[in-house]
Amino acid sequence: MPTDNPAPGQHMAAEAAEALAVFCKAATKDIRLDAKQPTAIFTIARGSSDAAANILSYEFMRELQIPVTSLPPSVFSLGDGVSLNGAAAMIVSQSGASDDLVQSAKGARAGGAAVVAITNHTDSPVQAQSDVTIPIGAGQENAVPATKTVTGSIGAGMALLAAFKPGYRDKIAGAVDQLRGANVTHPDAHDLRAALLRARHVYVIGRDTAFGAAHEIALKLKECCAIHAEAYSSSEVLHGPLQLATNPLMVLILDNGAPWVQDSLDEAEARFRQVDCDVHRISPADLGLPQLLPPAAAAVLLASLYPVILQTALALGLDPDAPETLSKVTQTT
Repeated sequence: MPTDNPAPGQHMAAEAAEALAVFCKAATKDIRLDAKQPTAIFTIARGSSDAAANILSYEFMRELQIPVTSLPPSVFSLGDGVSLNGAAAMIVSQSGASDDLVQSAKGARAGGAAVVAITNHTDSPVQAQSDVTIPIGAGQENAVPATKTVTGSIGAGMALLAAFKPGYRDKIAGAVDQLRGANVTHPDAHDLRAALLRARHVYVIGRDTAFGAAHEIALKLKECCAIHAEAYSSSEVLHGPLQLATNPLMVLILDNGAPWVQDSLDEAEARFRQVDCDVHRISPADLGLPQLLPPAAAAVLLASLYPVILQTALALGLDPDAPETLSKVTQTT
């Protein structure tokens, strides 16, 4: 429970420390569905939840061979919705309270979709408009920046995937066996914090599930540290965005360890090093966790970087528990 005068960052520190355990718990939920596999899945989310949905989309497409893409909530909250017959809508929201997501759930059902909600709050307004709810089960989260509910959302989405493809449960079990009790303190945490304290502009780069993780880390750097950060795919960053490297730029590359992304990440790393950027590349292999399932690898990357971002914010004199301009539940339209 919150105290009257909590030390800066104490809630984020405690919650980030639970991130991996919450992921493991959520990923192993036994979800049973009556409905058949949809023809497509549309994710609807904002902020950190959207980053989690992005991570999940790659794994769902790989495993189910169906299209998975995001829809902006404004399609429903400001517009008249779209036809979603035969599809599923996956709404990810830690609070389940934002009005635009409630309208999205209602509109998706009206458009013919089966609506699945991933949320940390039971009996939320989003849940009331959904056909199926998968609780994240992270417990109370007091810090404004979401941490354990983000990794928990990834885990809950993997449990949903296993409901569509029961054989995926064995893959989850193998990943969770690797992660239970794992130490995710990154060995280069001190150097990463020092680099962030020097930085004025940061590119966070990933591919596959690490692209969604890059979005989440870029968001956290802005939210907690007031550092300008942008997320890019390693394939897209070598186009126009590469020009920004002519100014001082820190580049943080998130590597999920998947063999099929290595060439792309290697090329991006080489190009940024050629122009003398401050380049840092991290992977679960740094923590002794190679060859993880791609979404599990993304969760590990987040769990290892949340403490680095927390310490960077504190070193800058900021309280990451309560960023000055933000609140826990953001009402958007």
